Amino acid sequence: MNQNLFFRTLIVLLVLGVGTDSYLLLRHQAIPAAARQTNLETEPVRASVAAPNGASSVMLPNFSALVAQNGPSVVNISVSGNAKVSTSSEPQNDPFSDSSHRFQPPMPQNAMPTHGLGSGFIVRPDGVIITNAHVVEDASEVTVKLTDKREFKAKLIGIDKATDTAVLKIDAHDLPVVRLGDPAQAAVGDWVLAIGSPFGFENSVSAGIISAKSRALPDEGYVAFIQTDVAVNPGNSGGPLFNINGEVIGINSQIYTQSGGYQGLSFAVPIDIALKVEQQLLNNGKVSRGRLGVSVQALTQALADSFGLDKPSGVLVVSAFSDGSAAKAGIQTGDIILKLNGVDMLDPTEMGPLVADLKPGSQAKLTVWRNGQSKLITMSVNEANDDIHEASATAELSESRLGLAVRTLTQDGDGQAIGAGGLVVEQSTGPSARAGIAPGDVLLAVNGHPLNNPGQLRELVAKADKHVALLVRRRDEKLFVAVDIGIGS
Repeated sequence: MNQNLFFRTLIVLLVLGVGTDSYLLLRHQAIPAAARQTNLETEPVRASVAAPNGASSVMLPNFSALVAQNGPSVVNISVSGNAKVSTSSEPQNDPFSDSSHRFQPPMPQNAMPTHGLGSGFIVRPDGVIITNAHVVEDASEVTVKLTDKREFKAKLIGIDKATDTAVLKIDAHDLPVVRLGDPAQAAVGDWVLAIGSPFGFENSVSAGIISAKSRALPDEGYVAFIQTDVAVNPGNSGGPLFNINGEVIGINSQIYTQSGGYQGLSFAVPIDIALKVEQQLLNNGKVSRGRLGVSVQALTQALADSFGLDKPSGVLVVSAFSDGSAAKAGIQTGDIILKLNGVDMLDPTEMGPLVADLKPGSQAKLTVWRNGQSKLITMSVNEANDDIHEASATAELSESRLGLAVRTLTQDGDGQAIGAGGLVVEQSTGPSARAGIAPGDVLLAVNGHPLNNPGQLRELVAKADKHVALLVRRRDEKLFVAVDIGIGS
């Protein structure tokens, strides 16, 4: 052999030998023996990965023990029944989707046999299972399949559409159950894991982190969702969301999608909300919730300035319904609810679940900001009907004198009852236009003072400082809009 070739070959072998030894050493250190254990009562196993340039090592979770222990508690759910199906083949426009919406392509008839798939998890050893309401809604038959391949016909104990929670029962005993955690202890950035049956692939595992908490979704007033980036697809709905300690903190319920599949935004119902539903369904056969009878919206700094608050803390009452206990107790449009039973109200998203938890017939204490001072109001809690929700309005707000042309609202001229009065917007320019006020809007009040004629509007705006809060009726909704009149138009 050529001597130069021999030495070059020897050098290559030495380099490969060193590299191989280093790789084996790193691999041995990165996967400790504890990773093979399945007891999750101790700290979760993490793998240490050496970071480049001498930086501190990065700790990554090892989910194998978590899956081994909790996998048998997760079930596959298949349903059959008859459903009304649209004949249109166009995709749905609503990006908030759940895993049952896209299982079956549209059929030509209005009612056809349907089959769907979902997931669930066992919470009691005698066969009590929690899943999503939309997974089993309108099903004529529900089949539960365990990881040991046993199948059971399930009895539907009840569903609660408002929280997208359903409870099933199968005739089995000594079943493995999940451990339940506290969503309040979970933090944005925490690792989480989902087990379910996406597209029918049973016992599939996906992982990610918590992206946000207390997330509001359209028409979901009772649930402050946990947002994650865990891959959730059709079939995952109803399955558990685990924290790193192997505890269930949520039920995977919805995704935000424009394609029908996972796009990085998944939403889970917090488990504490679902457990309250489960208990009521098992004990009473129905779910009861509290209701105050108010429509509220979030405060912005501009709105807070308009009402004399230093910062935007509290929720703004858009209207108090005539049939609600809030109106009977003296709650008024323009009040700002600062506290509910001593708990700070920071956002309508947080208020909805708290109100729902109130026992009908009990007393609630509201700390309210009105006319520059706070006051305490005690009121009775009503029971919410299935078709009534605590409303949450959203306002179009801008950076923000008004730039409005208005006329008096009359029943003859506008064909509608007007109550105490109001002004119809004919033209909107300058600050009002920037704030989203549009022709056709009806101005009901300025900074809490009702409007009956244009002269009142001019006087109230002339007295205002930099901001005014306009109570606006737009179609069937009321909302407050903050208009910044401290800058030129």
